Amino acid sequence: MKVAGFDIGGANTDLAVIDFKGDEIKNIEVDFAYLPMWSNNDDLSKVLVELIKNICPVDEIDAVDTKKDGVLDVVAKCEQTFDCPIAYVGIDGMMSKEEIEKTPLKAAAANWIATAQIATLISDDCIFIDTGSTTTDIIPIKNGKECAIGKSDFDRSATGELVYTGTLRTNLASFLDKVELNGKEYRVASELFAQTADVYTVLDLIGEDDYICDTFDGESKSKLDCAKRIARVVCADLEMLDMDDIVEMCKFIHQKQVEQIADGLKQVHETQNLDLIVTTGLGKDILDKKAAELLGLEVKSMGDILTDDECTVAPAVGTAVMMNKYV
Repeated sequence: MKVAGFDIGGANTDLAVIDFKGDEIKNIEVDFAYLPMWSNNDDLSKVLVELIKNICPVDEIDAVDTKKDGVLDVVAKCEQTFDCPIAYVGIDGMMSKEEIEKTPLKAAAANWIATAQIATLISDDCIFIDTGSTTTDIIPIKNGKECAIGKSDFDRSATGELVYTGTLRTNLASFLDKVELNGKEYRVASELFAQTADVYTVLDLIGEDDYICDTFDGESKSKLDCAKRIARVVCADLEMLDMDDIVEMCKFIHQKQVEQIADGLKQVHETQNLDLIVTTGLGKDILDKKAAELLGLEVKSMGDILTDDECTVAPAVGTAVMMNKYV
């Protein structure tokens, strides 16, 4: 049976189609699309269908799962789009349309529940970190079950289990006060000048194909245009700074974001007394591994059992696994 799992976030919609034989995974195919829900919400149905068609014909799909912050709107679109069994990931497991309609908040921002399904394939006792384009989930797992203290994003932001920072879409001014350059400290401009995708493009840690979100200034995603945007963060330009200066700035910024994630991880580690860290998502090697190593913790990667592309859409993979058990 083929099961499709969708992870519908604020900026990206991810898909994993898993071919199951009983509980055994025979094959996984993944895809994703940049879909900013704050501006292109009406395109969701079209994008869901296009993602499915990229992998297999719609009539081959046996089940579809999805999750979204604006739960009821997405549920309605999914019910209208697909003629097949559908269920949704909630904080207590899979939920039917009727259950969602009664308690929609149980399915709001619950994709980390699905990712926990995969982390347990590596260890039943660990902390998994999933850094995507926008946010970082830091979720404790004990005895094969997630044991997060917070259940909503509001609660998790206080427990260290959610750090609102990501590999692509994070405004640099959101976690920087100053930047060190050539032995001096420069205060940053609190404007939408540059984002983390610009930094990791300059450092060759992501490619242009990974830079799937819009740029802040509407210009290209080339290394040169990324450097121009980063220079503006300290009220400069590329006549005032050369590329060596920009690279030095980027290395400093990278380290500060690693420290930001390590701060949340330290809180969860000390609360739960768990020493093994399992990383996934686009930022698993760029940020999460380094944050764990900064704290002296043991690190394993979901890349040991999944491809890099599958790790990037880990919540969608986990959703399909949960749906296979649900149906």
